[in-house]
Amino acid sequence: MFRNQFALTALFLIGMLVVMSSCGTENDESENADEEEPVIPSHVNYEDGDVTQIVAPQNELGFKLLPVVDPDDNNNVFISPTSLFMALSMVYNGADGATKEEIANTLQSENIGIEDLNKANAALLENLHDKSKSELNIANSIWLNDEFALDDDFKQNTSDYFNAKIQEINIGDANVADNINDWVEQATNEKITDMVDSPLSQDLVAMLINAIYFKGDWKYEFDSDLTETHDFQTGDGDTKQVPLMQLEEELNYMENDEFQAVELPYTDNEMSMHIFLPKEDSSLEDFTESLTNNQWEEWQEVFTETEGTLMLPKFELEYEVLLNDPLTELGMNTAFDTEKAEFPNITEGNDQIFISDVKQKSYVKVNEEGTEAAAATSTEMEVTSFNPDIFQMIVNRPFFFTITDSDTGTILFMGSIANPPEIKD
Repeated sequence: MFRNQFALTALFLIGMLVVMSSCGTENDESENADEEEPVIPSHVNYEDGDVTQIVAPQNELGFKLLPVVDPDDNNNVFISPTSLFMALSMVYNGADGATKEEIANTLQSENIGIEDLNKANAALLENLHDKSKSELNIANSIWLNDEFALDDDFKQNTSDYFNAKIQEINIGDANVADNINDWVEQATNEKITDMVDSPLSQDLVAMLINAIYFKGDWKYEFDSDLTETHDFQTGDGDTKQVPLMQLEEELNYMENDEFQAVELPYTDNEMSMHIFLPKEDSSLEDFTESLTNNQWEEWQEVFTETEGTLMLPKFELEYEVLLNDPLTELGMNTAFDTEKAEFPNITEGNDQIFISDVKQKSYVKVNEEGTEAAAATSTEMEVTSFNPDIFQMIVNRPFFFTITDSDTGTILFMGSIANPPEIKD
C-alpha cells in the first residue's frame, strides 16, 4: 500500500486544527504581552510535569510513521509528530469503543487515561509557548458545520486543554474554505497555504486543524562566505550540485559504526536540530526503519562536546501528504470506516461520523542564519450519507534530521532529505 522510500521519510503530523492566536506575535510589544498570559486557562487543572507522560509516546509515533509515509517526487519527507499527536489527542476525546482503543494504540498511549492525556497536552502547549528567543507558535481550532452541535464535554475539553478555537461555519458559504485557509496561513506565518479545497463536502461535520510554526537562529551561525557548491549523492544514486554551508565549532557529537550525528543549538539553547548521517556502506532507509524512541533516548546520553567541522546543505522544502493509509497501517482502521467508526462524543445526536481525510502540509528552510519550519494538519470528520462524496557530516548524501525541544525532549519536527531542494530567493 505504501512505497518504501530510500533515504526519505520524515514525519509530521495528522488531523487537527491549529490556530496560533494565543501563541502568535507580530511585534515585540505583543510578544511580551503574550508571554505574561498563559495559553491554557487558569481554571484548568494540570501540572507542568504532566508533559512527561506523552514525550516518549509522541516521539515513538513519529518514528513509527517514518517508514510508511510516501516521499515527494524528490524522495524527501518532512512532517511533525507534535502536530499529529495533538490532533489525534483531540479527536480521541470524541471516540468510543474499538475506534477509541485503536487511536490510543496509534498514539502509543494505551496506558494513559483520557484525563491524563488531556492534561499532558495542556502542559506541552504551555511549556512550548514559554520560549524566550526562538519563535514557536502552536494553535488548535475546530470548524463546525452549523447544522450540528458539539457534545458539551467534547467542547469543554478541547477548549480547556487544547485552547481550541471553535468556529461555526455555513457549509454552503463559498468563502468558508478561504476563511479556514486564511487562519492556517496566519498561524504558520504564511508558510502553509491552500490547506483545504473549495467547495467543502456537504457531508462535513467538523474539521479539526493543528498548526505549528517555528523560527530560530543558530547559536553558531554559518559564515555565508564559506558556503560552496559540492557534489551530493541523491537517494536514487545520482549526483547533483548543492550549496554546502560550513561551520567549525565545538558541538555535541557522536559516531558509531552506522552513522555520524551532531546537535546544532539555536540561540536560546532551548531548541536544537539533530542531524544523523548514515555511513556510506549503510542507507537512510535502513536507518529510518530501525528508529525507536528507546534508541533515541540512549543516543542522547552519548553526545559529547567535540570540536570539528560540519558541512550541511542549505535547502527549502514544501511537503504534503494524505495520512489515511499510514494511520491505517498503524492500526487506526475503524476511524475511517463509514459504518464502523465510533465517534459518539463529538456532536449531539446519533449521527454516524467518521474521519474522511487526515492531511498534513509542512515547510522547512535551513540556511546560514537558522531554521524556519511550519506544519498544519487537518482532520475532516464527515457524516455517513446515502450519497457520500468519494475521496481518493559532510552531509553530501541522504540524511535524517529533527528539531527538538531541549527542555522536554519533544521532537517537534523530523525529516529526511534525499535530494535537497534549492532555496527560493
